[in-house]
Amino acid sequence: MFVHNVFFWLKEKDNEEARQALLAGIKSLEAIESIESVFIGPPAATRRPVIDATYDFAEILVFADEAAHDVYQVHPLHKKFVDECAHLWERVLIYDVEA
Repeated sequence: MFVHNVFFWLKEKDNEEARQALLAGIKSLEAIESIESVFIGPPAATRRPVIDATYDFAEILVFADEAAHDVYQVHPLHKKFVDECAHLWERVLIYDVEA
């Protein structure tokens, strides 16, 4: 199993239109066939010193293996998402995990 964890920080945190556009863009990725499971959302309300809740959205994608992840990376929907939404975020942080 290959788990792709992506965290997004918006450029304009108080811009609801930008927030909704980024969320819609992230959700559009769910249609990519090589993804087995998708989890998308804002930070949970938990607050402890070890938790970073500064991001605006997280996207957790589960793939069968790294090859399936590689298909996702070059998929036209993924490329379209980056082209149309990159201007909305100031930072993206990714953690890939093999399980």
